[in-house]
Amino acid sequence: MPCHTHDRRMEVYFYFNMAEDTRVFHLMGEPNETRHLVIQNEQAVISPSWSIHSGVGTSDYTFIWGMCGENKTFGDMDFVKMSDLK
Repeated sequence: MPCHTHDRRMEVYFYFNMAEDTRVFHLMGEPNETRHLVIQNEQAVISPSWSIHSGVGTSDYTFIWGMCGENKTFGDMDFVKMSDLK
């Protein structure tokens, strides 16, 4: 948190170093219609440019993060207010 979007970039997350009985809840979707994925060890999530992205774990975890798209301007993070999430 805070969740956000990028106009010109998408991101990929690969979660690992998780215990067998733990999970990460990866939040995504449009701010007014969010969804979550329940992620286990060594699973990946692709987050399109229009989708919010953030996550929370039931225990500690590690992730590899990658981004692709136009990367000339780092000021394109559009933060989403918690009150706008549904």
